[in-house]
Amino acid sequence: QEHLVESGGGSVQAGGSLRLSCLASGYSFSLYSMAWFRQAPGKKRDVVAAIGTKGGTDYRDYVKGRFTISRDDSANTLYLQMNNLKPEDTAMYYCAKRSSSGDYPFLGLLGYSSWGQGTQVTVSS
Repeated sequence: QEHLVESGGGSVQAGGSLRLSCLASGYSFSLYSMAWFRQAPGKKRDVVAAIGTKGGTDYRDYVKGRFTISRDDSANTLYLQMNNLKPEDTAMYYCAKRSSSGDYPFLGLLGYSSWGQGTQVTVSS
């Protein structure tokens, strides 16, 4: 069974940093593109970063220069390094797996078949 487990969330002050991790199991991790989504209370879910199977990445404009998505295929782990955090970044962050295998290093709202339970990120002003 496909399973994704996020960790690394927490509470930080504006300007701080966090590193999120997503441990994947139950599928061939290296064959699938991945992404990080986030959702704040009362807001729609938004994709913030994506990474393909070859390491190519794509980001929302509002996180460019601050967030870095990466993957370690040997460890079946996806990462999101978040620097210079802002209160607007406060949300539940989810790791997501593309529904189809292949290299898709670009943002997309659809086409994800598996999700983790999320990890909360809270940024105070």
